[in-house]
Amino acid sequence: MQLVFFDDALEHLTRIHRTLRMPLGHCLLVGVGGSGKQSLARLAAYTAGCGVFEITLTRGYDEAAFREDLKKLYSMLGAENKQMVFLFTDSHIADEGFLELINNMLTSGD
Repeated sequence: MQLVFFDDALEHLTRIHRTLRMPLGHCLLVGVGGSGKQSLARLAAYTAGCGVFEITLTRGYDEAAFREDLKKLYSMLGAENKQMVFLFTDSHIADEGFLELINNMLTSGD
């Protein structure tokens, strides 16, 4: 597949890639919908050799299910020693408690 990138997209891609390659690196991508944040994050993850972990919302998905998904993510990171990107968008916020868990994850540095 041949891709054509704008200069701005390449600059953002290299920034995301550089952040992912840093120890304990994480970033928050903010912008209008449809601007390519997810696509660039997935591409940067691929080029950095990371897998992408994303939750799948289903009917009845609650904080307990989110905690189970986070346990799966932590298992991949810790026990399996995989490099992962946790892709979490505004559409994944089904409960405000999700944001508190994300905040705790970022605050603790784990």
